[in-house]
Amino acid sequence: MPALLNRLSHIGFHIPEGQQLASTLMRKFGFEPLAERVTKWCRQLACRRGTAVFVINERLKSVREDVTPVFSSSHCKDKEVLYDVDPQYAVGTASNICFETEDVSGISQSLQERGCQILIPPTNIADENGCVTYAVVRSVLGNISHTLLDRSQYRGPFLPGFHTVQGLPKETQGSKVTHFDHITYVCSKGSSQAVLDWYKNCFGFQRFHIHQQDDVAEGYRIQGDGVGLRLTGMQYSGSGLKQLDHDCKFVLAESLSDQSKNQVDTFLEQHGGAGIQHVALYTADIIGTASAMANSGANFFKPPLAYYSEKSKEQEIQQVGQDPQLLKNYGILLDAEVGRGGVKRGPGLHGKPYLMQIFTKPLFPEETFFLELIERCGATGFGERNVRALWQSVQIYMDKKY
Repeated sequence: MPALLNRLSHIGFHIPEGQQLASTLMRKFGFEPLAERVTKWCRQLACRRGTAVFVINERLKSVREDVTPVFSSSHCKDKEVLYDVDPQYAVGTASNICFETEDVSGISQSLQERGCQILIPPTNIADENGCVTYAVVRSVLGNISHTLLDRSQYRGPFLPGFHTVQGLPKETQGSKVTHFDHITYVCSKGSSQAVLDWYKNCFGFQRFHIHQQDDVAEGYRIQGDGVGLRLTGMQYSGSGLKQLDHDCKFVLAESLSDQSKNQVDTFLEQHGGAGIQHVALYTADIIGTASAMANSGANFFKPPLAYYSEKSKEQEIQQVGQDPQLLKNYGILLDAEVGRGGVKRGPGLHGKPYLMQIFTKPLFPEETFFLELIERCGATGFGERNVRALWQSVQIYMDKKY
């Protein structure tokens, strides 16, 4: 029986010393510092927007006298990070997806029996606020690992070993980010099905259709106009226990073998293998959120101008009550034609479902990670023209850069 999960807890990054990811997330994207753990060997900072929590693990190259733990704890003597494993990557990487569950030991044993590699066996950590149990399992894809975390007996602000960060900044005005919408993996050619099978057998994930042309066997293929990739989607069903918050969706992106080198291949090359390419943040007000983030210094990809010049697109945007010029100003895409298995009625205007999306430019020096903003008005899948335009905008940027 696959593992029973409660919810997605957080996503963990590993970055080289001195890379300003935490500062970028807080200063440009309105994340708030939640808790930190600092040793002479590593710096771990948890920051959040709504229920979306990132943990930035910064590996320190050497013992530094100026790095002073913010609180006294026996864990500060540890050289390793807590609740994760260090993939020892030379570039910044998002590599850990943590799930909360209520039976870490049982799930770990079941996964091990299925042939999974348990990187950290069930481990108990406690402080004055209670205790947690966690284990870390290696995914079948790239450098991805999954922390299984039981914090049902913990009442602290985050996790044992972390200290609350005082003086949280005020919420960025107009930036209504509430949760993770989906996580996109980049896979090596021909590996998508094996990844889907692993998540189905180990965690009970099921396929969902990205678009009406999404084939069960082949996924959704996008070809032409500088795009050549296959997208497949999976989500956690949540049967047996509580549903994961807002559902947990993963999208797999795979380069098509008959296409020239594209952004998927660039990711694989610069990242050193498969991994997380981007994380989508859900917002109830994408225009206000994009505006607030842009005013704070965030940079977004601009889609091809032809996207907005099509008469049918302009009419589509107007029919759902949005302003085409306003969306164009920020580079926000809108799609009201989300197909099979990807729509439900309301709350779009006149009951017509639609969604809006925008990508940020890479957050690392390499082209290995970016964020997406998404607002759904009744639509649960992904629009074909949105996907095509978003990926084209990234490809145009890379073609100019390289």
